[in-house]
Amino acid sequence: MIKNIKSSEIKKFIENNPKTVLLDVRTEDEWNTIGKPDTKVLGIESFFITISQDPSFLDKVKQSIDKKKQVLVMCAAGGRSIIAANLLATEGYNTLNISDGFSGNGQDPGWKNLGLPSIIDN
Repeated sequence: MIKNIKSSEIKKFIENNPKTVLLDVRTEDEWNTIGKPDTKVLGIESFFITISQDPSFLDKVKQSIDKKKQVLVMCAAGGRSIIAANLLATEGYNTLNISDGFSGNGQDPGWKNLGLPSIIDN
């Protein structure tokens, strides 16, 4: 079973787990219009690999992310990221789902609304 973490807990988690990376599985359109997490400020690497209708998702992750790393998986509100986190866990990755995602889930505000570092590339 995949554990969840809220965006409000991420800074402290990263401090205690420096071998962490962030995987954002939203679409390119979402990254370009809503924004992306800027994890350089937090001292970790981030990867942007969409899960939506991409049969090569797992291959792209395997080529990019070391299985020795703790992977925080994010989408907009936690739905796609839990699917991705489960897929990766079956491949041997140590994953956590960011349950409120980048934009919030109705209960928790999400990365962007908490003021965590983000950028918009457009």
